[in-house]
Amino acid sequence: MPGEMRVEMFTKEYPPEVYGGAGVHVAELAAVLRHRVDLHVRCFGRPRQDPGVTAYAEPADLAGQNPALRTLGVDLRMAGDAGREGGVDGVDLVHSHTWYANFAGHVAGLLHEVPHVVTAHSLEPLRPWKAEQLGGGYALSSFAERTAYHGAAAVIAVSDGMRRDILRCYPELDPEKVHVVHNGIDSDAWYPDEGTDHVVGLGVDPGRPTVVFVGRITRQKGLPYLLRAAASLPDDVQLVLCAGAPDTAQIMTEVSGLVEQLQATRSGVVWIERMLPRQQLRQLLTHATVFVCPSVYEPLGIVNLEAMSCSAPVVATSTGGIPEVVLDGETGWLVPIEQLQDGTGTPVDPDRFVADLAATLVDAVSDPARARRYGKNGRRRAVDHFSWDAVADRTVEVYRAALGSPAP
Repeated sequence: MPGEMRVEMFTKEYPPEVYGGAGVHVAELAAVLRHRVDLHVRCFGRPRQDPGVTAYAEPADLAGQNPALRTLGVDLRMAGDAGREGGVDGVDLVHSHTWYANFAGHVAGLLHEVPHVVTAHSLEPLRPWKAEQLGGGYALSSFAERTAYHGAAAVIAVSDGMRRDILRCYPELDPEKVHVVHNGIDSDAWYPDEGTDHVVGLGVDPGRPTVVFVGRITRQKGLPYLLRAAASLPDDVQLVLCAGAPDTAQIMTEVSGLVEQLQATRSGVVWIERMLPRQQLRQLLTHATVFVCPSVYEPLGIVNLEAMSCSAPVVATSTGGIPEVVLDGETGWLVPIEQLQDGTGTPVDPDRFVADLAATLVDAVSDPARARRYGKNGRRRAVDHFSWDAVADRTVEVYRAALGSPAP
């Protein structure tokens, strides 16, 4: 056995079904944790062939029900199966990621009388726009998250900013149980690739200055603000959008309209509506004059670490955990934002935020030598401060602390 501690990890996303930063986090963390503990992963979706991984389809008898209800159906199956694998019964600790799997962790902790550790990648109270996506299911997702956090032996925040948000949203939590463990980056997998075959194949001109965005089409990623700001970019600058998986038809319609307006007035607006394989994205990030993250809510932002690891300087909103990753004037530029305190993250003055974002992008692309210098600094910072081995070691420390506390 890799270790004496038996841990069950519950997650919605796991390779090859990964569509966001939480899925990247789980995949990378699981890979290094296997050398430290006896780990089994339970995830959503199609059957997996990897040893130590079990996947669960949504219960057939819940087909057609609200998505949140179907999620809880998967959670209950996961919780019931915990600790039963390979002819060995028993588990020492369960660890869940995102509200999709939090309820599985909570129920498994109760059922098997073991500690439950939660990693917070986002918070439902700070994503009220999800009511557009889930309807009444948003109340269910909020219930699942709140219940899990209140019952957890430990909560891992991926940034100091996220820790503050957790304690603000759930003030009943004991602050001593909320630990900061930053996200990591595999700098051996994300590195500068100066080739141009993938870039050209994607319809991008490697000879032109380029601003690159990568992210899902959600309210939190701030894409509509970027599309408005992009109208101020110099004419020779390309805008490359790796953006898909819209949360709702409404935001997809909004984004499509803004992209069409840009394409009608300028060349070099490239919209890639699919998740790119790593080798293509790595090359695209390497050739970015600047990477942009206009998020209004971002607990940390693995995508910024991926860009930095490929030597791309970053323009990002000064919100959440982003300032813990992107150093203003050293690895990129931080865009100031004053936000409403209603949980949406909406700028108090959207026009001002768009103008500040536009001005920062124009400044960033105006001095390519400075941008390259910031990019090299970013690569160095990603390698030196955000290794997955360090993340795994710190996570095991949290496990040991949780095992020393009473079971839920």
